[in-house]
Amino acid sequence: MLLLAAAVAPSAALLYYFYTRDKYEKEPRKLLLKAFLLGGGLVVPVLFAELYLNIFDITETNLLTAGYTAFVVAGLVEESFKFLGFFLYIWKHRDFNEMYDGIVYSVFISLGFATVENLAYVLSAGFSTAIVRSLTAVPAHALFAVVMGYYLGIAKFTQPKFKQKYVLLGLFIPVLLHGIYDFILLSRKLYLLVLFIPYMLYLWKRSLRHVDELVEFSPYKDEEDT
Repeated sequence: MLLLAAAVAPSAALLYYFYTRDKYEKEPRKLLLKAFLLGGGLVVPVLFAELYLNIFDITETNLLTAGYTAFVVAGLVEESFKFLGFFLYIWKHRDFNEMYDGIVYSVFISLGFATVENLAYVLSAGFSTAIVRSLTAVPAHALFAVVMGYYLGIAKFTQPKFKQKYVLLGLFIPVLLHGIYDFILLSRKLYLLVLFIPYMLYLWKRSLRHVDELVEFSPYKDEEDT
C-alpha cells in the first residue's frame, strides 16, 4: 500500500497544481478523468512500439545508442502517442475552449501515462525508485506535457495561417525536450550528468512561464473580473 501511494502521489500533486492554476473556468472532472485514463492506456501501444524500435543494447555506454534510445525509442514514441491521444480525444471537444485548456488536458494525458509507468517501475524496484522518480521522471512527463499543451493551446485559437506551425511545434519541441532528458541519463557520461539538475530547473522555469502566459488568455477573464 505504501508503494502504491508513493507511485501515485507525485502525479496527484502535479495534477492538482495544474488544475488549480486554471483560474477562470475549470475543466469538467469527468473529461479530465477520461484524459488521465487515456494516458494510462497509452502505455500498452507505447511498450510494443518501443520494443519493436529498440534495436540497441541499452546497457552499452556509447553516445549513438544513448541518442537513438533517447530521441527515437523514448522521446519520439512516447510524445507522439500522447500527441495523437490529445488530437483524437481533446482537439475538437467543445470544452477545449481556452488556450490554457491545452496545458490542462495535455498534462492529464501525460500524467496518466507517467502514473502507470511509475507503478510498473516502483512495484518492481521498490521504494527508493519511487522517491527518485517522484523528483525526476514524473515531473519531467508533466513538464513535457505543459510545452505540448502550450503550443496546441495556441494552435487551437490562432489564425489559420499559423495553425500548422504551432501544431508541429506541439509535437517537435516535447520530443526534443524528452530526448535531451533521456540522453543525459542514458549517456552515463559525467560531463553530461552534471547538466541534469540545471536542465530540470530549465524545464520547470520554461513550463511555469508557459502556464503564466496562457492562463491570462481566457475569454472568461473579463467575466471573472466584473
